[in-house]
Amino acid sequence: MLIMKKTARLKSSNIKSIRYIYLILLSIVLISSVNISRLSAQTEVMAWSNITGIRVDGQLMEFESSLRVISANWLNINSTGREKQRPKYDREGNKQTVITKIGAINFTQLVEDIDKGITKVTINVSSEADTIIDVVYFSIYLPDIIYAGGTMNFKNCTSTGKSGLQLSSIKAGDNIKASSKGVIIEAGKMKLDIGFDISNVLYIRREKEEGGIQLYTKLMGSKIKKGASTRRVFTIKTSGEIDHSEVEIALDSRNPGRKFDGLGGNFRLQNPTTDPQVIDYCLDNMRVAWGRVEMPWGFWHPDENTDPIAAAESGKINPRVDAAMLMAQRLAKKGMPVIISDWSAPAWAILGDPREAFRNRSRGIYGYQLNPDKTEKIYKSIGDYIQYMKDNYGVETSMFSFNESDLGINVRHTGKEHAEFIKGLGDHLAKRGLATKLLLGDNSDATTYDFILPSMNDPETHKYIGAVSFHSWRGCTDETLKKWAGAAKELNVPLLVGEGSTDAAAWNYPEIFSEESFAFYEINLYTRILSICEPLSILQWQLTADYSVMTGAGIFGTQGPLVPTQRFWNLKQLASTPSESFAIPVKCSKDGINCAAFGNIARGEYALHIVNNGAERKAVITGIPQGITNFDIFVTDKTKGMEKVGEAKVSEGKIAFTLEKAGFITLISKK
Repeated sequence: MLIMKKTARLKSSNIKSIRYIYLILLSIVLISSVNISRLSAQTEVMAWSNITGIRVDGQLMEFESSLRVISANWLNINSTGREKQRPKYDREGNKQTVITKIGAINFTQLVEDIDKGITKVTINVSSEADTIIDVVYFSIYLPDIIYAGGTMNFKNCTSTGKSGLQLSSIKAGDNIKASSKGVIIEAGKMKLDIGFDISNVLYIRREKEEGGIQLYTKLMGSKIKKGASTRRVFTIKTSGEIDHSEVEIALDSRNPGRKFDGLGGNFRLQNPTTDPQVIDYCLDNMRVAWGRVEMPWGFWHPDENTDPIAAAESGKINPRVDAAMLMAQRLAKKGMPVIISDWSAPAWAILGDPREAFRNRSRGIYGYQLNPDKTEKIYKSIGDYIQYMKDNYGVETSMFSFNESDLGINVRHTGKEHAEFIKGLGDHLAKRGLATKLLLGDNSDATTYDFILPSMNDPETHKYIGAVSFHSWRGCTDETLKKWAGAAKELNVPLLVGEGSTDAAAWNYPEIFSEESFAFYEINLYTRILSICEPLSILQWQLTADYSVMTGAGIFGTQGPLVPTQRFWNLKQLASTPSESFAIPVKCSKDGINCAAFGNIARGEYALHIVNNGAERKAVITGIPQGITNFDIFVTDKTKGMEKVGEAKVSEGKIAFTLEKAGFITLISKK
């Protein structure tokens, strides 16, 4: 928040006030213009082209489309998906465009919201080479959890001899062929009407382990020649009963869980022009509880035979090192614990050429190994960095990690090597009298849990472990999250989400950062993690211009003033959790609503975070502690940014209020 300085001159103060009001009004107009253009946006399109459903009155009518290239008589299926291709995403008003490719086949998909529950999908396909494949398809997946008992009726079917079929009758391996101008699928109280611009060949298949039906509609045939192209148009209409039924949320404030310090942030400096303004805005306008910064090790100690501390003290400190240490100092001045993580190593400390970290990624080989003959020098070099930052910048580093060493971004460890490194560096730092501990894991995503098992099974590592850490990019199923929570509890150390967000490839298509769907998936994930894992903090990737929660001012080429996105307001609202809180167990009576609750019991301060993935409905919350009389209600959605929408009065330990549709709702207690 900007604060006007008082001045003795009334005239000067008035001029400044007018300018300030003008800037605020301009920002409001710009935000409003963006929101107005998206008010009718209903179709959720992922940046890689897959449509995940259409929202009607806030409720998502679920299905999932994909573009698919089939060869070897259905044995080889290549489809669009997250981190599978290098797509480009763009939105203009109610139109979302994705350009992508699979092999030599190019796709341009335009998705346009036409009316309530109705979208038009236009797909242009072309080939840049002679290609022998079976067929190119537009496919729609119908998950069993929604459609298992449903029916599919064909429009103007000319080839099956029947007008429809029961979806439950389709078995694995079936390949039902038809020629039709569309299909109507009805299941329970939901209806999906898919129309084709021409009568077209389609296949209905149940593929192994997918848990649903795939509906394939043909785009191009086999033996495609270079330069061949086609254009197809599909209309998708969704309708059904909207669930407005009441939800019950029960708090168990008598059994608090693990401590939650609050939202944290990553501050790896990469964009000298645009980073400072985003960092300033985030630190000035939201409570950030933890910080993680880069240790630019290669710039700290490039020459094995040079003393890096002596070089720095003689004025030869590299600007990148100085900037990283100043960033850590700034966070420490705000009272945050600071983690330092290293992304790369100097050439002398590794096996092979540093360029090998990138050369073999197309073959799935990432990063490089540390040179085991240089182990003691490696420990000393890292220890010197930590010591120098403590002595000269006043920052006692809380923890150290190699970023994503399970994968190799860019230092690569096996699980056993990770355990040995924790013991070796941990012992070195302890002997130097440094308080810095090691992060266990700091894994590339939740799926690589087994990487930390050698360290967990080696008691000699435990005294050097400050926290368990994973990054939330992939694989955050409930069962996997429970494993990470269990590891932290077993070791009796905190759990941290060292990098929080949902799509590691999103920097390729940065317009997605301003999408309601991206913001919604992110806050849903965080709320689930908070409820299941009870982490000490989730550290947003990032609170800089990289994966920015701000737009404008040149960030990813955007123009205009610096403006917070929906993601920023989600984070600010989450960061409003009282400091020094404990997780409060919470149960919800409805699927599709995620909840996490926290309380500073000593001060009588509580916050309840709710993500409503559906329609507007009444909510009743029970188990509210004695002494709490009122809650303020805040909402962030595609039109509101942590807007206070009302208050809820406590009566006999419970409150009732209206849960707004498709939004992130937070209740903050008032004594």
